[in-house]
Amino acid sequence: MEASIMDGAGRRCGAVSGLTTVKNPISLARLVMDKSPHSYLAFSGAELFAKQQGVEMLDNDYFITEDNVGMLKLAKEANTIMFDYRIPTLGSESCSAVVDNPLLTMNGLPISIYAPETVGCVVVDCHGRCAAATSTGGLMNKMMGRIGDSPLIGAGTYACELCGISCTGEGEAIIRGTLARDVAALMEYKELSLQEAVDYVIKKRLDEGKAGLIAVSSNGEVAYGFNSVGMFRGFAKENGFMEVGIW
Repeated sequence: MEASIMDGAGRRCGAVSGLTTVKNPISLARLVMDKSPHSYLAFSGAELFAKQQGVEMLDNDYFITEDNVGMLKLAKEANTIMFDYRIPTLGSESCSAVVDNPLLTMNGLPISIYAPETVGCVVVDCHGRCAAATSTGGLMNKMMGRIGDSPLIGAGTYACELCGISCTGEGEAIIRGTLARDVAALMEYKELSLQEAVDYVIKKRLDEGKAGLIAVSSNGEVAYGFNSVGMFRGFAKENGFMEVGIW
């Protein structure tokens, strides 16, 4: 597991990778930011720091589920990497019927068994200070040692005095496009609005990769964008208005 967090007001950040026993990786990422002289800790060093800081840790068995073991087996048999979804376990006839209905599918799979592995959050307070955080379990059947975009500041997560951004999707495409940082750069150097900057990076920076992002600006604007069929998302404002979306 891996995660990162960034405080836009001071451009402070913390990130962790290669965790196997830390229950809440994002909490450890914040401790790296607040309690260490570094910005990024990984693998055994991150686990040792977690023990020193007294964060909640569990046996690795806690994170292993029957469904995930089954998916990993299928991925290995197919010699492929799986991106942010679960393989259908329905009977072939009922599965085909669901997939044939575009209103019940996302990226070609039944919505009922779709389970994103990445979660992100962006916030702005009443003083216009932005922050962002992203946490993930990574790809199914990834190579040993692979690190995705989620813990990489500027790729999967970024926050500054202008905005906060958190990304999800195909990590390699997000890394190549420095997606989160590019949103802030377009606002800073081209004076685009938040939504204009989001639309630009989704259209111009992902090549053939599939991804999406959520973002807030220092003036309270909320924006999102994706080039996949859908992206689970939601937001809440100070006046109590809330919205959730998939497509």
